Amino acid sequence: MWHVQMYNILFTINNVILILIGIPFMLQFVFMFLFWLPKKKFPVSEKKNRICVLIPAHNEADVIFDTVNRLFEKQNYPKEMFDVYVVAHNCSDNTAELARKAGANVFELNDPDPSHHIASYALKEGYEQILKTEIPYDFSIRLDADNHINDDFFSLMNDAFNAGCQIARPYESALNMTQNNFTKACGLYYTFDSRFSSRVRERLHLDAHVNGPGSMVDFNIIRKIGGYDTTSITEDTEFIFKRMLEGYRCHFVEDAVVYEDLPSTFKDTYSRNKRIAGGNIRLLGKYGFRMLGKFFTTFNFSYIEQILTYMFNVICVVLCTWIPAYYIYDLAYMWGMGIFTDAQAVAMGINAAGLYNQLILVGMILLVLFIFAGIGQGLLLILLDYKKLGATRRRDLIDGAFLFPVFTVVYCLTMCLGAFQKPTWNKVKRNKQAQNNV
Repeated sequence: MWHVQMYNILFTINNVILILIGIPFMLQFVFMFLFWLPKKKFPVSEKKNRICVLIPAHNEADVIFDTVNRLFEKQNYPKEMFDVYVVAHNCSDNTAELARKAGANVFELNDPDPSHHIASYALKEGYEQILKTEIPYDFSIRLDADNHINDDFFSLMNDAFNAGCQIARPYESALNMTQNNFTKACGLYYTFDSRFSSRVRERLHLDAHVNGPGSMVDFNIIRKIGGYDTTSITEDTEFIFKRMLEGYRCHFVEDAVVYEDLPSTFKDTYSRNKRIAGGNIRLLGKYGFRMLGKFFTTFNFSYIEQILTYMFNVICVVLCTWIPAYYIYDLAYMWGMGIFTDAQAVAMGINAAGLYNQLILVGMILLVLFIFAGIGQGLLLILLDYKKLGATRRRDLIDGAFLFPVFTVVYCLTMCLGAFQKPTWNKVKRNKQAQNNV
């Protein structure tokens, strides 16, 4: 019968999709199981390099003064050896004035083209202007307007640079981790890549995922490419993809910690993921096959690992569209045809198990994911790194561990919605009460 044949075809397609989804998930499990690997420490260096700090900012009057001022007041690094630059991009507030007051060199960029109202154009302008100064910087650090960094951040990145690292990322944590239960769960989700994935990559000599705030780049790379050679909405990821394809290695400096203001509501999470999802899916389409080709010429597993990790952006869309649609169809078909047992499925020529066994299997999978991959992962993060997560006691974060699986669903849903939206660089709602926590 035609409907049996259609069911079997869809069943086969779904199994293929599940296998493709399962491969990146298994990689994440491997990272978690290897949590016991010791972190990489770079030897302390007496040589102090000249640092360029670049901060793109759009209407960040609420936070920019504190961010810049803390760099000069808190960093255990010679003040004459680093300069801070802020690009005030199409600001309608006093971001530029406050940044100058805090001690930054400020470039004001007023670009009427709406398509240029994203952070990448601010970074491009900033590096172009910095190159004109001809100051002999050794490496650059990119920060966001709301970021705080630990007091030894510059020194730790300096040690890594002197040890031969040309590109590196820090440990990413949260300013507002304990603000509410949502931020606890959100923070645990975002720090997984720092504590588990990034540490394992560094120990296994795989390339770190250098994106977002706190990234360090050898300034000779900036000089070689003539500034900043990407203007996409996810410019940080594209910049690193290009450098990897050129053969540069990317590292993880775990003791250097950058604290950022994480989303505290569903709406904030959606606004953040709207930029990430659409941009990363486009980048995967643009660079995925090139990264795959690079793997086959170098046999460096880093290229495959990058592809698999960024596949999660596509997986979120599949999990929110194909998976629910297929299983609604599957269960409705089995119920409507009266196929409750395996024997009835065989008699009908159906390749799948009966309805009862399918429900049991799906329930067990969801239970394992909820308890082990969800709550268990959150509890392990709290046990290992609660101080880096901004808590004074482990029990302060326990609520977040139990909500971890719920946030995973929220993250997946917002990533799916974001994949179909046009991202823009809007003023970000800041949780100002969290700014003095670090």
